[in-house]
Amino acid sequence: MAALHVAREAVSAAKWSTDDLRDAAVVLGTSRGNAAGWLAPWPGRRAFKLMAASNTIHSEPAAAITIELGIQGPYQVLASGCSAGLDAIGIASLLVQSGIVPRAIAVAVDLPLVPCLLDSYASSGLLSRRSACDPYSPESEGFIPAEGAAAMTLELHRSGFPSLLGYSANSDACDPLGMPKDGGRSIQLIREAIARHGLPSALCPHATGTAVHAISEPAALKACFSETPYPSLHLLKPFTGHTIGASGLVEAAILASFLSRGKLPPNLPDRSSIPGFHLPDSALDASGPLFKLSHSMGGHNALLVLSPS
Repeated sequence: MAALHVAREAVSAAKWSTDDLRDAAVVLGTSRGNAAGWLAPWPGRRAFKLMAASNTIHSEPAAAITIELGIQGPYQVLASGCSAGLDAIGIASLLVQSGIVPRAIAVAVDLPLVPCLLDSYASSGLLSRRSACDPYSPESEGFIPAEGAAAMTLELHRSGFPSLLGYSANSDACDPLGMPKDGGRSIQLIREAIARHGLPSALCPHATGTAVHAISEPAALKACFSETPYPSLHLLKPFTGHTIGASGLVEAAILASFLSRGKLPPNLPDRSSIPGFHLPDSALDASGPLFKLSHSMGGHNALLVLSPS
């Protein structure tokens, strides 16, 4: 199971002991849990009659992680669409900061590459017919789907690792599929983060490649940044594809890996930019806060603030 694999890797990297794990929390983000395992044949997956019922519910990956790792703290599953992975980190951080648990592991997984799920995206006009993802191109028409899983551990005052400075979320209450063309309440989310943490030096937007995001995200960013230099933009879906509910955590993990070395990730060359914003095609030195944004169908917006230290 992808979620269990990445959870084990994260725990190993954090060097958590059996005692550390016992009171930890698990927060898992996904759009459909293990749906691919029962909606259509899944190459490489063995069928277990014991799991026939549990594989049809979203909580099964989180339950498997607690069972296999001996975690006896709380687990929660968030199914907030494409924002689920970023929300998982945010809620996990709130559990730790509030003192409810001493540490937490955020996990995200999504496995959408089965015909019935892809057909639903295609019929909604959300899939790209192009072979490359260029999120802010005037020709953007859809996203390139992908499968993915990621996990991150969180605890207070751990030196030598990037810091999570803040998390916030809101909703547009506007449209079942996309963001408002004027940027919606993402503008408020960004402005509030600036008020709390200062101007970001870099920003990793959701940047799926759908036609509506190609309009609404630039509108939101232009409304929030009026003084140069604007933050540099770091678009990760041209590398990874869109892993749906896992995307926020997959991208946050990539960002954290670069930040741990004092760097910001490059962009693929020849991607379209937003006027005034820079898309560096080589790694930059990290300085100051980095904002990571995610958006979900139905109008849910989430923002994470990361720092090199």
